[in-house]
Amino acid sequence: MSSSALATQPVRLEQLLELRRAVEGALEGKAEVVELALIALIARGHILIEDVPGVGKTTLARALARAVGGEMRRVQFTSDLLPSDVLGVSVFDQRTSEFVLRHGPIFSNLLLADEINRASPRTQSALLEAMSEEQVSLDGKTHPLPEPFLVIATQNPQDFAGTFPLPESQLDRFMMRIRIGYPPPQVELRLMMEPDHDRIENVPVVLDPKGLVSLQREVERVSMDGSLGTYLQALVTATRSSPALSLGASTRAGMNLSRAARARALLNGRDFCIADDIHGLAVPVFAHRVRLAAHAEGYAPTREETEASIREVIARVPVPL
Repeated sequence: MSSSALATQPVRLEQLLELRRAVEGALEGKAEVVELALIALIARGHILIEDVPGVGKTTLARALARAVGGEMRRVQFTSDLLPSDVLGVSVFDQRTSEFVLRHGPIFSNLLLADEINRASPRTQSALLEAMSEEQVSLDGKTHPLPEPFLVIATQNPQDFAGTFPLPESQLDRFMMRIRIGYPPPQVELRLMMEPDHDRIENVPVVLDPKGLVSLQREVERVSMDGSLGTYLQALVTATRSSPALSLGASTRAGMNLSRAARARALLNGRDFCIADDIHGLAVPVFAHRVRLAAHAEGYAPTREETEASIREVIARVPVPL
C-alpha cells in the first residue's frame, strides 16, 4: 500500500464508523441490517426490503439519506401510478416555445419506492434504465441522474391481493434483498413510550454526496485475490447446476457479490477481501434472483425456503484457505 493510501485509511475508516453509528442510532438493535444497507450504499447497489409494514423501512431510508447529506424522495407505488409520475414529464413552455422536462421524484440521491409490487409492470419497468445506467430517457433525450443514486424498494411478502410480482429482470437490478424484522423488546418498548419522537432529527450529517462518491470509488480499489475470484464464480455456477433450483444466479449477481464483498471489506477497515466477505453476503445477494424447482401447483415457496436452499448450495462449495 502506498504512503498516501496509508495516510487516508484512518480518516476513511473513521468516516465509515461515524456513518454506521449515525444510521444505527435511528434503527436501534438492527446492526446487521444497517451493515447490509451501508454495504449496498457504498457499493452503488440498490436494495429491496421485503417485510411487513411498520418495522422501519422508511426510517432506514431517511436515516441513510440524512447521514450522507443527500436528497430523498418517496413514491407510494399504486396500481394507477404512471411512469411519468416517477420519471417526470415534458411540458410546453410558452415563453420559450420549447418543451421543458419537469423532473419526477427519481431525480434524487435516494428514491424510496414504497410497495413497488403494487404498481403495474409498465411503471415498474420505468426504473430499469435508471437502476442500471443512472440515467433516464424521455422524448428521445437522455438525462443523467444525480450522483450518487440509490433505489430502496419495499414490498409486503404477506399481501398478494392487487400486486404484480417483480419480473426477474427487475429483481436482478437489486444488489440485495434484506429483511428488517421487529425490533428487540427493549427497543420496541421505548418506541411505544415515545411514539411522537422523530429519530431522524438526531441523525448527524456525516458526509455530503461528493464524500459518498469518494467512498464508492474507494470500493473499486479494494483487492480480491485470484482464489477468491474462483470461489465466487464457483458459487454462481453451483446455483445453476443445483437440482433444487430452476433458475440460478446471473452474471450480474456475481458482479454484485464481488462489489458487495469489496464494500464489506472497506466497511471493516480492510483494503483486501477475505472469504467471509463473499460467503457472508451470498444469501442476501442471490436469494431474490434464484427460483426453486417446481413445487405442487398453486404453492409459492417462502423466502425462508429459498434462502435455506441457497445456504445448502454454498455450503457444498469449498472455501479457499
